[in-house]
Amino acid sequence: MEEVQSKCSTCSSRSEKLNVFDWLADIPEGCNVSDIVEVQFKNTRKSYFKNSNGLRLKKGDVVAVEASPGHDIGKVSCTGEIAVLQMKKNKLSLHSYEFKRLYRHAKPVDVEKWEEAKGLEHETMIESRKIALDLNLNMKIGDVEYQGDRTKAIFYYIADERVDFRQLIKVLADRFKVRIEMRQIGARQEAGRIGGIGPCGRELCCSSWITNFVSVTTNAARYQEISLNPQKLAGQCGKLKCCLNFELDAYIDAQKDFPRINIPLETVDGTYYHFKTDIFKGVMWYSSDRMVPANLVEMPVSRIKEVIRLNKRGKKVDQLVDERVVTKREIKTLDYENVVGEDSISRFDEPKKKRPSKSRNANKKRRKPGGNNPNANKQQGERSQSDKPKGDKPTQNKREGGKPNNRSSNRNKRPNTRSNNRPNRPNNSAPKNNKPSDESAK
Repeated sequence: MEEVQSKCSTCSSRSEKLNVFDWLADIPEGCNVSDIVEVQFKNTRKSYFKNSNGLRLKKGDVVAVEASPGHDIGKVSCTGEIAVLQMKKNKLSLHSYEFKRLYRHAKPVDVEKWEEAKGLEHETMIESRKIALDLNLNMKIGDVEYQGDRTKAIFYYIADERVDFRQLIKVLADRFKVRIEMRQIGARQEAGRIGGIGPCGRELCCSSWITNFVSVTTNAARYQEISLNPQKLAGQCGKLKCCLNFELDAYIDAQKDFPRINIPLETVDGTYYHFKTDIFKGVMWYSSDRMVPANLVEMPVSRIKEVIRLNKRGKKVDQLVDERVVTKREIKTLDYENVVGEDSISRFDEPKKKRPSKSRNANKKRRKPGGNNPNANKQQGERSQSDKPKGDKPTQNKREGGKPNNRSSNRNKRPNTRSNNRPNRPNNSAPKNNKPSDESAK
């Protein structure tokens, strides 16, 4: 039986930042005239090859391609016109790029040798770090990638300064018996290779989708009014977070209408200096002291421009903010709002209302004491009143909460009418061991 594919051929088995969606897959093959193939290797390395043999390739196929020296093993990421668009995206020219040949589909022998080479990468990285430490080189080897035929190894390293690793290459070539190639990467590239979870709770951007790393400066934090705390601004790579640049353009556009923060405001009472800015609300705070937040005044941008215009004319305002505007402004406190029609979040805090207890005998018809004789009821009532002491008050059994126990009170009030209303049964059974009377003997 044929296996049913759960995913289409254009999707990959897992989330990758180098994944390419083939949105031209449903176009007939006659229209897809390009023979360029994009092949992905370990980590973020990709290359483009010519399908000179006219092989029928699809995404995910393991192929053997030309390398220097020998051959390499990789996976096809896209073919045809999509590969051409990827080259244009990466700013690679079709005319000046040196295309290598794509040999064939990988044989089982090639795949086994490729898997063996990948199994040696971690052990090689650990041993190469020890060799670099013995040579007193200020560098860190972050990853090792073997070529598919195990004739070449690429060592990725990180270094803050220029490193002379000529002696290191000789030692590594003599130890591992392969051709050595050294490639320097940055701290952000290393964090993208390792991966992790950011402070936002999501996967790191450098390991999920960012391929081109743009320099980040502290000016991005200043424009966004973020405190310059190195521990909060730095990411897992030790550099400034890449996400500081995501909303920078929006903040710069919003601050075009704001006045310059180095312009003080002159009043009759004194001079006020800029303290902080809220870009979203369009307000700024000014303090009477340059260093300490004292007598803070919240002002809209329009009022600040008006005060600056008056100060340029040599006039000093009496007050920075008009009192009439302050009194009209409503102070809105942030609180819970039922915006989606849900119940109150404090509905479980309110005590439940107790339902009135229903006794079993509430619906039953109670018998009157004395049966059908009304005189017996009067005599019974007079006896109960004469038995009660005059100074004491009748006691009631109460439940929790101070409510009387109706059941117990009904029991106390109910007279014992069983003995009064029960008729005398004739004693048919004769007593035992009784002597016959004189009349019966006669």
